[in-house]
Amino acid sequence: MFEWHQVLCSVFFIFAGIMHFAKPKFFLAIMPPYLPFHKEAVWISGIAEILFGYNILLPDLQSASAWALIILLVAVFPANIYMATAEKFQKISPIIRWGRLPLQVVLIWWVSLYIK
Repeated sequence: MFEWHQVLCSVFFIFAGIMHFAKPKFFLAIMPPYLPFHKEAVWISGIAEILFGYNILLPDLQSASAWALIILLVAVFPANIYMATAEKFQKISPIIRWGRLPLQVVLIWWVSLYIK
């Protein structure tokens, strides 16, 4: 049986991954200009969130998926920094822009709970 927080974690990442395809303009907009292959990076990160988010529920794949999500969260951190600091996002509340940075740390901690 799954723990409620495990299901919530899985749903969170699956939803986030789906949003990469439902609202790609947002994710493309926060890609730092110095990174190549914006569209491909958004697709790959969306697929990874869906796949590894689901796999958090599978005991045999849970630890590996948790590590993969941690790596992904670190890899997308530059996009969150770009969103927090770029002039084009100044109309967005600073709470949202800057709040995404510590949220990454919380998400890394949360996912690390599933490393065995």
